[in-house]
Amino acid sequence: MTARIVQGLVVGLLIGSPLFGQVSTRTNGLYLTEALPSLRTAALHFSAHVINDKGQACMAATLLSADGYFLTKSSETPPFAKVTLRLGHGEEVPVREVWRDRSRDIVLGKASIVGSGKHPPLQMLPEADLPPATWLCALHGPDREIRLGVHSAQRRKIPGMGAALGIRMAPEPEQATEQAHGVRIAGVAADSPAATAGLRKNDLLLEIDGSPMRKFDNVREIVSQRQPGDELSVLYRRDGQESQVSVRLASRTKVLANWDGEDYANGGISLRTDGFPDIIQHDLPLDPNDMGGPLFDLSGNLVAINISRVDRVTTFALPLESFWKDVRQRVVDDRTNARELKK
Repeated sequence: MTARIVQGLVVGLLIGSPLFGQVSTRTNGLYLTEALPSLRTAALHFSAHVINDKGQACMAATLLSADGYFLTKSSETPPFAKVTLRLGHGEEVPVREVWRDRSRDIVLGKASIVGSGKHPPLQMLPEADLPPATWLCALHGPDREIRLGVHSAQRRKIPGMGAALGIRMAPEPEQATEQAHGVRIAGVAADSPAATAGLRKNDLLLEIDGSPMRKFDNVREIVSQRQPGDELSVLYRRDGQESQVSVRLASRTKVLANWDGEDYANGGISLRTDGFPDIIQHDLPLDPNDMGGPLFDLSGNLVAINISRVDRVTTFALPLESFWKDVRQRVVDDRTNARELKK
């Protein structure tokens, strides 16, 4: 299909939507995003950013209610004691954690805002109404510009392949004895958890989460019991000096696919790229920091929560109805508990 035909389809769909009105025939770049002010305004009601202790927007978030309940991605969000939530109008407010669901990689939080009662209700689109090739949109970056793409594959489960540090280990003979202490790193994958934490080739791993490392199987045993996004405390020796770092694990599939550092996502991919019980796949050009934010159809229905940037043409999102019942119950319980504490 040629670029001219694709542009024609986009223009035809947008003109037919009551949200947009007239659309310029110039459909590239900013001319296309400028045609979407109505949808962007509606999307802002549901969008926020998680701000880390350095003042950086580290993850997107989806606002669920006027009194401050929100969802974001669990595995890459710092501890809530170290973050704030930046709302659409720029105000930053403290947050607390309500519930964490590691199987879906989501965390429910409560922002310290006073509900106005004007937050629009969630309009969910049933699965049957979202066939492949449906046009979808989401907000991108701190400036929250609109990005467009399509539902690009059948809804499905993504099996998990486990977590990884991103290191190769040297099975030196003396490390197999009970007296030996330490496992030497033979190689570090580019853009891996180990590389991000500052570990290097020839570092000697001494302990992980307090457990001594005497052979490379010790490392594998500990990592195999963790999930992508979990943090490990690593004690190591370099040039005779001992140091300790915290390492946040990534999906094994991510580490293996990107071992030599090819940025095949044009901007990076999420730490966790598999192990999801139910996903919608789309091709919107988003970044890992956009995960946790809402995904809409062109009628303004909230379809899903973006959860994982996988490669340059693949993003996974969690269908809203697949977890909304659980989230709603947690919100009800938290509100009840808050009322009881005020008595």
